[in-house]
Amino acid sequence: APRRATTRGDARRGGVGRRIGCAASASSKSESNVVTSPGADAAASSSTAAAAATTATGGVVGLKKELTYIAKVCVIGPDQTGMIAGLSQLMFGSGCNILSCSQFVNEEGIFFQRMSIDYSKAFCGNDNRDVLETSIDNMAKQYNLTSWKIAYCDDVHRVGILVSKLDHCLWDLLVRYKNDEMPCEIPVIMSNHAELQYIADQFGIPFMHLPMVVVDGDKDSAKVAQEAQIEAALVKHKVDTLILARYMQVLSDDFCNKHAEHTINIHHSFLPAFEGGRPYHRAKERGVKLIGATAHYATAKLDAGPIIAQSVQPISHRDTVKDMVRKGKDLERVVLAKALRYHLESRVLVHNNRTVVFD
Repeated sequence: APRRATTRGDARRGGVGRRIGCAASASSKSESNVVTSPGADAAASSSTAAAAATTATGGVVGLKKELTYIAKVCVIGPDQTGMIAGLSQLMFGSGCNILSCSQFVNEEGIFFQRMSIDYSKAFCGNDNRDVLETSIDNMAKQYNLTSWKIAYCDDVHRVGILVSKLDHCLWDLLVRYKNDEMPCEIPVIMSNHAELQYIADQFGIPFMHLPMVVVDGDKDSAKVAQEAQIEAALVKHKVDTLILARYMQVLSDDFCNKHAEHTINIHHSFLPAFEGGRPYHRAKERGVKLIGATAHYATAKLDAGPIIAQSVQPISHRDTVKDMVRKGKDLERVVLAKALRYHLESRVLVHNNRTVVFD
């Protein structure tokens, strides 16, 4: 049976992992976008942001009321005749209205689709999600889909942030959050250092200082103990998405494998050419002409997870190392915010360590 990942009410979720995503691939053969109601998907998001009530912590109190009965359906499987018609007919037969629909077939013949639906007039009742999910699951079996998921927009993502001492990405995310540019809640910020607590305090968000305490030189035990604290915090705050906002600790393979599909990392794009410390100094010595930033899902293979978003900027001989660092930070801010937004809006489908992003 196809792998099924759905988003349900709070009573059925207990922490990271409630929105584990579908699969996707980046190579292309053909791509099309069909919009039943022009701009409806984007309009729903923009009108929600405008209507959302801002709290002292930058929360999204008004989000649930505005986005009630809107959901994103993502499917992936072998391409075959009738798949688009089948899912469309299923929605019509269920009383759901398709607001927007995008699909893509890669060169390996794998089909990807993201559909935004309004299920407010579903024949089974708009509060009876199980019937709709069962219908999708039955179709997934009929077409031998690899995976599918449905994400309900009134089930707001809860995003936890891990950070060390570099503050530029943290500031940017929190300002966007305060301005209701991110459809999520941020219930906790965690760090292996205490230096950035003042930023969390300014936004009224709980800050947890979780240092790695090494006893008798046993770093492995210290990492296990620290990651256990992180896990406990994720469960306590019902976090379903984790952001590594320049978190400068290497996470264990076990942690990465558990959270691979909902942990987003950001770093410069000099890898693997300039690994380790002082990458901008070595890039300057090498005479690079481009710098960039990469946001990807974190996996056990360091800095090699599925890429969500990237950006680059030209560099000339006039740029100093300080100039390059500044430009690199600007890129990291924008790329991380874009990757998080894509994830929150269920636009990223992951397959074979590559992504399809319906932007």
